[in-house]
Formats: sequence, C-alpha cells, structure tokens
Amino acid sequence: MKSASFWLDTAPTISTTESALPEQPVDVLVVGGGFTGLSSALALAKRGASVALCEAGVVGGEASGRNGGQCNNGTAQDYAGLVAAYGEQKAQSFYQFYNQAVDSVERIVSSENIDCDFRRAGKIKLAAKPEHFDKLVRTHEALTKAVDPEASLLDATALQQEIGSDQFYGGLLTPKGAQLHVGKMVYGLATRCLEKGVAIFQHQPVIKIDKTGEQSWVVTTPQQTIKAKAILIATGGSGPGPFSWFRRRIVPVGSFAVTTEPLSEDLCASLFPGNRSYVTSKNIGNYFRLTADRRLLFGGRARFAVSNPRSDLKSGEILRQSLDDMFPQLASSKIDYCWGGTVDMSADRLPKVGEHQGMFYAMGYSGHGVQMAIHMGEVMADIIDGKSVDCPWLTTQWPAVPFHFGKPWFLPFVGMYYKVQDMLH
Repeated sequence: MKSASFWLDTAPTISTTESALPEQPVDVLVVGGGFTGLSSALALAKRGASVALCEAGVVGGEASGRNGGQCNNGTAQDYAGLVAAYGEQKAQSFYQFYNQAVDSVERIVSSENIDCDFRRAGKIKLAAKPEHFDKLVRTHEALTKAVDPEASLLDATALQQEIGSDQFYGGLLTPKGAQLHVGKMVYGLATRCLEKGVAIFQHQPVIKIDKTGEQSWVVTTPQQTIKAKAILIATGGSGPGPFSWFRRRIVPVGSFAVTTEPLSEDLCASLFPGNRSYVTSKNIGNYFRLTADRRLLFGGRARFAVSNPRSDLKSGEILRQSLDDMFPQLASSKIDYCWGGTVDMSADRLPKVGEHQGMFYAMGYSGHGVQMAIHMGEVMADIIDGKSVDCPWLTTQWPAVPFHFGKPWFLPFVGMYYKVQDMLH
C-alpha cells in the first residue's frame, strides 16, 4: 500500500525548471499552485497578462490533488436548509453558480484539450437513515421547483438499480455532476500555463509580501524576489507564509481516502451499475466512486484531525472498516493507496472571494472545490481586471472564527459534536 495520493501518483510530473525570474514586474503574482491558482493564471495569461506563480510545494500537491475527483453541481449544504437560512433568491444563486462551475470545467477540458477522464456521471446522495430519506424528499421538492428540474428521488427499491449495498434507504440523484482525474487536470492546466508564458516556481513558499506603492508589490521567497502589480492569494488559508489574517478565518480539516486495487468488470457492474459519484447523508459520512481503471476510491472525514503519516494510517483503517461494512463483497480486495490532506473550511461552508489590504483572494471551498476552484479562474481574472462580476461569494465582511488563532485546537470537539449529531438524527 502506498501512502500517496492515487491521483498524483498516476499523473505526469510537471517540470518547471525552465521558468525564469521575470526582468520586469509581472502584472499578477499568484500565490498557490492548486486549481484556483492555475486556472486564474491561465485565464490571465490568455488575456495577455504577464503572470508568475509561486507554490510552496508541488503544483496540485495539496487539496487540488488529494480529493475524491468529484465535480458535482449543488452546494455543500442541503438546498432546503440554504433557502431557510438565506432566502430563495440567494439559495438559487448559490446552486446555479455551482451548475455554472461544472459547465466551466467541461468547457476548459474541451477547449484546452486536457486528457483527464472527465465525464458527466451524476451524483447520488444516499440516505443512511429513514429520516434522512424524509429530508431528501423535501430537498427534492425544493430543487425541482426552483433550480434542478432533472433531480430525481430514488426509493430503496429504485436505488437497488444504482448501487449494490443494503445500507441505504433511498437517494437523491442530481445528473449534472461529473468526475475527473484531478492529477491529470492539474497537469493539463499547468502545461497550458507554461505554454502561455506563465512563470511557475515550485518549492518556493512565499515568506514575505510588501506593498511598495499603488499597484506595486514585492514578494519574497527563500530563493528570489518577484515584483508584481497585483497579488492573488490562492493558497487557502491554512498554508505557510504571512497569511495570518486568512488563517483566522479558515479551518483546515483533514480529509482522507483510500483506493482499492483494480476490480473486475463484473464486480463493478454488480456493485455500481449506475457508475455514479456517491456521498452519504451523515455529517461524518463517506464519498466514493469508481476510477477510470476500475478502482473504488473511498474517502471521508474519517477523523477530525490534521493530516500526517500516522493520522493518515489510522484514518485509512477506519475507512477500510466502513468500506467493508458497506460493501462486504470487497472484503478480500487489497487497498493500493491511502492518503490524507487538509480541506479549507469556512465557518458557513461557503467559498470566500474578495480583497484584503489590496490583495485579491479566493478560498474556503469547504470540500466542494474541484469544480468551483477551476471555475473561479475566469472570475478572478475579471475581478483583477476591474470588471463587474456576478459572483455570490464576493464579500466585504468576513469575520474571524471565534477563538481561532491559526491552529485548529478545537477539531476533536467538532468531531465529537458531529458524531453525537449522527447518532441522534
């Protein structure tokens, strides 16, 4: 078993050794080489801007390359709950922006000719308890009335045509969702960036940012100093560097995953006849899907802890047990990959986009970042260009998480709370 992301291990490696330090100030310096940073850099470069990108590790090495590869429409929160909290109009704008995000990914994959196993698979939210199905009934009614007329409700009998597990009481199918190989998507975006002249610097964490004048910045890494006219913070809030303001507003939560060895066609057909993306309805639930080479990728918030080798191993054992409980047919299948990483969560689990002390930022995708982070490339290019944009995540008021000063000391307590909620509801 490899303690590495399946996606990163099975994608081509990006070589950026030829990227040279620009002689003149670049139009935009992007901090972070995940989907947000790469997509924004590409969009800006295609408009003729000069762009440099600094990544503390390797491009795609954090959340963008360590997730479940699900590119779903719909929000992290239950839609009916969003309507109750924000009103019908705002909830619609949130949901429709995710629809646009999936369309945007498909368009970029096609226009840039990126080979990343993209396909529209649809997503099923699986009811882990009878009362969870009752909630899905209400959500289905709200969705079909307002934003997703193609959503369909599956009772326990209908669900048998979609998944070979007896643990669920029904499901909600939203057919617009997609899947992709995120490692290959990172490689495709980075390659197109390099072709458009973006200077990408890997293993160069930003350690200092100084504003020296109007549209004049100096960014320092351990290796070099780069001058820029504008800055985009695309790292998420939990990474290293001079980003304490963001760290107080973002909670890094560990997300863990395993993949099995390749499974037989017959076994895949019996377990996943619909070949969708799947997510369970519990607070501490699971997500899973088949990969293009017929592995089952199975992930979730196995533990409310940060990622490290020991934590990843413990989480892998928990995920293995959950996988076997859900699909006893796979009990004899080997686990080939086990990995973990952090997902940046905002307090309300909605993305955050704006400007702080002259620096532009986009982050806080809260576990739904594959589609939204890629989509934000064109949006951030518009914002940096000074254009008016219709983005529901734009904010001028973003309060810090109370008692959060950078290290998420409270994660075990959050985990305990959600475990209790899952037992009670």
